[in-house]
Amino acid sequence: MYEVFVNESPLILTNKRPEKSNGHLFSLDGDSIMKAINSLAKGKLEKAYMYHPDEEKMLDIFMHKIPLVVAGGGFVTNKKGKVLFIFRNGKWDLPKGKVDKGESIEEAALREVEEETGVNGLKIDKFLRTTYHIFKRNGEFWLKQTHWFAMSTKFEGKLVAEKAEGIKRVKWKGPKKAKKALENSYANIRILFEDWPTS
Repeated sequence: MYEVFVNESPLILTNKRPEKSNGHLFSLDGDSIMKAINSLAKGKLEKAYMYHPDEEKMLDIFMHKIPLVVAGGGFVTNKKGKVLFIFRNGKWDLPKGKVDKGESIEEAALREVEEETGVNGLKIDKFLRTTYHIFKRNGEFWLKQTHWFAMSTKFEGKLVAEKAEGIKRVKWKGPKKAKKALENSYANIRILFEDWPTS
């Protein structure tokens, strides 16, 4: 099963037919995919399901029907166990960005965190998970696949928001402030905090 977020509404790719889909079940073909995405984007549906019997193939099929952007991002903690947040487009987010040509996803994640926040001395501790969301650019829907990594740093310098990327603020947040920030964040970001030990 995969969750692809359209705004904050989930489009669930599944190989099991949901018992209660309330007419929100779509087949995995081009027309149905766009119909489901449009319905979620316009708020006509709160949740939609896409069914395909083969779990291994369904994500590939979905990704071939919609243009894909691959990104890398960091769930960065410092020596005090605080998490690095950025504030952009009126919401708290985590630093991430598109993988450039010839770059590995890990290299992109490290580069983007440093560029967006000014934090250096970053070390990847482990891969966390991959998240998916749909966004619109020039009137066309795109799928963003973000590979998230747990990172750590001993950095204690000044945080610098990358203004060119629309980032207004960069902050380290402990459990209490992180919880508050997540109330004004994205579903994909909240998912990353599900296993955060100090939350």
